[in-house]
Amino acid sequence: MKVIAFATSNSQQSINKQLVTYAASLLENADVEVLDLNDYELPLFSVDIEKEIGQPALAQAFLNKLGNADALVISLAEHNGNYSAAWKNLFDWCTRIEQKVFQKKPTVLLSTSPGERGGATVMEIALNSMPRFAAEIKGNMSLPSFFDNFDTESGKVIHAEFDKQLQETMKQLTQ
Repeated sequence: MKVIAFATSNSQQSINKQLVTYAASLLENADVEVLDLNDYELPLFSVDIEKEIGQPALAQAFLNKLGNADALVISLAEHNGNYSAAWKNLFDWCTRIEQKVFQKKPTVLLSTSPGERGGATVMEIALNSMPRFAAEIKGNMSLPSFFDNFDTESGKVIHAEFDKQLQETMKQLTQ
Protein backbone atom coordinates (compact mmCIF):
# COMPACT_ATOMS: atom_id res chain seq x y z
CA MET A 1 0.00 0.00 0.00
CA LYS A 2 1.37 3.41 -1.03
CA VAL A 3 0.65 6.08 1.58
CA ILE A 4 1.20 9.81 1.29
CA ALA A 5 1.48 11.57 4.65
CA PHE A 6 1.85 15.27 5.31
CA ALA A 7 1.26 18.00 7.82
CA THR A 8 -0.59 21.13 6.79
CA SER A 9 2.21 23.31 8.12
CA ASN A 10 5.25 24.92 6.56
CA SER A 11 7.13 25.18 9.87
CA GLN A 12 10.54 23.51 9.89
CA GLN A 13 9.78 22.39 13.47
CA SER A 14 6.17 21.42 12.79
CA ILE A 15 4.70 19.38 15.60
CA ASN A 16 2.06 18.13 13.17
CA LYS A 17 4.77 16.84 10.84
CA GLN A 18 6.35 15.02 13.78
CA LEU A 19 2.98 13.47 14.62
CA VAL A 20 2.13 12.45 11.05
CA THR A 21 5.59 10.96 10.55
CA TYR A 22 5.21 8.83 13.67
CA ALA A 23 1.63 7.87 12.82
CA ALA A 24 2.59 6.77 9.31
CA SER A 25 5.40 4.63 10.74
CA LEU A 26 2.74 2.60 12.56
CA LEU A 27 1.33 1.30 9.28
CA GLU A 28 2.44 -2.24 8.51
CA ASN A 29 3.43 -3.22 4.98
CA ALA A 30 3.09 0.34 3.73
CA ASP A 31 5.33 2.32 1.44
CA VAL A 32 5.11 5.74 3.10
CA GLU A 33 6.23 9.06 1.67
CA VAL A 34 6.08 12.05 4.00
CA LEU A 35 5.67 15.27 2.05
CA ASP A 36 6.89 18.69 3.18
CA LEU A 37 4.60 21.61 2.33
CA ASN A 38 7.72 23.76 1.82
CA ASP A 39 8.33 21.79 -1.38
CA TYR A 40 5.03 23.16 -2.73
CA GLU A 41 5.34 26.86 -1.98
CA LEU A 42 3.23 28.90 -4.37
CA PRO A 43 2.30 32.56 -4.87
CA LEU A 44 -0.75 33.68 -2.93
CA PHE A 45 -3.76 32.47 -4.89
CA SER A 46 -5.93 34.94 -6.74
CA VAL A 47 -7.81 34.73 -10.01
CA ASP A 48 -5.65 37.60 -11.29
CA ILE A 49 -2.44 35.67 -10.64
CA GLU A 50 -4.00 32.54 -12.10
CA LYS A 51 -4.78 34.46 -15.32
CA GLU A 52 -1.20 35.67 -15.41
CA ILE A 53 0.69 32.43 -14.65
CA GLY A 54 -1.86 29.68 -15.23
CA GLN A 55 -1.95 26.65 -12.99
CA PRO A 56 1.38 26.10 -11.24
CA ALA A 57 3.29 22.89 -11.89
CA LEU A 58 3.83 22.45 -8.14
CA ALA A 59 0.08 22.27 -7.52
CA GLN A 60 -0.21 19.62 -10.23
CA ALA A 61 2.77 17.75 -8.76
CA PHE A 62 1.07 17.72 -5.34
CA LEU A 63 -2.17 16.41 -6.88
CA ASN A 64 -0.19 13.74 -8.71
CA LYS A 65 1.35 12.59 -5.42
CA LEU A 66 -2.11 12.27 -3.90
CA GLY A 67 -3.43 10.53 -7.00
CA ASN A 68 -0.66 7.94 -7.01
CA ALA A 69 -1.31 7.00 -3.37
CA ASP A 70 -3.59 4.30 -2.07
CA ALA A 71 -4.25 6.22 1.15
CA LEU A 72 -3.57 9.56 2.86
CA VAL A 73 -2.57 10.54 6.39
CA ILE A 74 -2.90 14.26 7.06
CA SER A 75 -2.07 16.11 10.28
CA LEU A 76 -3.80 19.45 10.49
CA ALA A 77 -1.96 22.46 11.85
CA GLU A 78 -4.28 24.92 13.55
CA HIS A 79 -3.56 28.63 13.12
CA ASN A 80 -5.98 30.89 14.96
CA GLY A 81 -8.67 28.22 14.90
CA ASN A 82 -8.39 27.48 11.19
CA TYR A 83 -6.15 25.98 8.49
CA SER A 84 -2.65 27.34 8.13
CA ALA A 85 -2.20 29.90 5.36
CA ALA A 86 0.36 27.66 3.64
CA TRP A 87 -2.08 24.74 3.43
CA LYS A 88 -5.08 26.86 2.44
CA ASN A 89 -3.08 28.44 -0.37
CA LEU A 90 -1.85 25.11 -1.78
CA PHE A 91 -5.34 23.66 -1.41
CA ASP A 92 -6.90 26.63 -3.26
CA TRP A 93 -4.48 26.25 -6.17
CA CYS A 94 -5.16 22.50 -6.30
CA THR A 95 -8.94 22.96 -6.43
CA ARG A 96 -8.51 25.07 -9.56
CA ILE A 97 -7.02 22.01 -11.26
CA GLU A 98 -9.09 19.26 -9.64
CA GLN A 99 -12.07 20.04 -7.39
CA LYS A 100 -11.88 16.56 -5.85
CA VAL A 101 -8.42 17.18 -4.40
CA PHE A 102 -8.35 14.04 -2.24
CA GLN A 103 -9.46 11.83 -5.14
CA LYS A 104 -11.60 9.43 -3.07
CA LYS A 105 -8.57 8.19 -1.13
CA PRO A 106 -9.05 6.56 2.26
CA THR A 107 -7.84 9.25 4.68
CA VAL A 108 -6.92 9.51 8.34
CA LEU A 109 -6.96 13.00 9.80
CA LEU A 110 -4.80 13.92 12.78
CA SER A 111 -4.17 17.16 14.60
CA THR A 112 -2.14 18.34 17.54
CA SER A 113 -1.26 21.57 19.29
CA PRO A 114 0.50 22.64 22.46
CA GLY A 115 -2.93 23.22 24.05
CA GLU A 116 -5.41 20.86 25.64
CA ARG A 117 -7.74 20.77 22.63
CA GLY A 118 -5.08 19.43 20.27
CA GLY A 119 -6.30 21.30 17.21
CA ALA A 120 -9.91 20.23 17.71
CA THR A 121 -11.28 23.34 16.00
CA VAL A 122 -9.42 22.77 12.74
CA MET A 123 -10.33 19.07 12.96
CA GLU A 124 -14.02 20.02 13.04
CA ILE A 125 -13.55 22.20 9.97
CA ALA A 126 -11.73 19.42 8.11
CA LEU A 127 -14.26 16.73 9.03
CA ASN A 128 -17.02 18.95 7.65
CA SER A 129 -15.28 20.15 4.49
CA MET A 130 -12.83 17.52 3.27
CA PRO A 131 -15.48 14.97 2.21
CA ARG A 132 -16.80 17.60 -0.23
CA PHE A 133 -13.37 17.44 -1.86
CA ALA A 134 -13.46 13.62 -2.08
CA ALA A 135 -11.65 12.63 1.11
CA GLU A 136 -12.93 9.26 2.32
CA ILE A 137 -12.31 9.83 6.03
CA LYS A 138 -11.71 6.53 7.79
CA GLY A 139 -10.63 7.89 11.17
CA ASN A 140 -9.46 10.95 13.05
CA MET A 141 -7.67 11.85 16.26
CA SER A 142 -6.53 15.01 17.99
CA LEU A 143 -3.51 14.69 20.28
CA PRO A 144 -3.77 17.28 23.07
CA SER A 145 -0.87 19.02 24.79
CA PHE A 146 1.76 17.90 22.29
CA PHE A 147 4.79 18.67 24.44
CA ASP A 148 3.36 16.65 27.36
CA ASN A 149 2.37 13.64 25.23
CA PHE A 150 5.03 13.39 22.51
CA ASP A 151 8.76 12.86 22.89
CA THR A 152 10.46 14.91 20.18
CA GLU A 153 13.77 13.05 20.76
CA SER A 154 12.36 9.58 20.05
CA GLY A 155 9.64 10.88 17.73
CA LYS A 156 6.89 8.93 19.51
CA VAL A 157 3.72 9.46 21.49
CA ILE A 158 4.70 8.77 25.11
CA HIS A 159 1.29 8.72 26.80
CA ALA A 160 0.16 5.06 26.58
CA GLU A 161 -3.55 5.84 26.24
CA PHE A 162 -2.99 8.30 23.39
CA ASP A 163 -0.51 5.97 21.68
CA LYS A 164 -3.06 3.15 21.74
CA GLN A 165 -5.74 5.51 20.40
CA LEU A 166 -3.41 6.57 17.58
CA GLN A 167 -2.60 2.96 16.70
CA GLU A 168 -6.31 2.13 16.54
CA THR A 169 -6.98 5.21 14.40
CA MET A 170 -4.24 4.21 11.95
CA LYS A 171 -5.68 0.67 11.65
CA GLN A 172 -8.91 2.23 10.38
CA LEU A 173 -7.08 3.35 7.25
CA THR A 174 -7.02 -0.21 5.92
CA GLN A 175 -10.45 -1.36 7.11
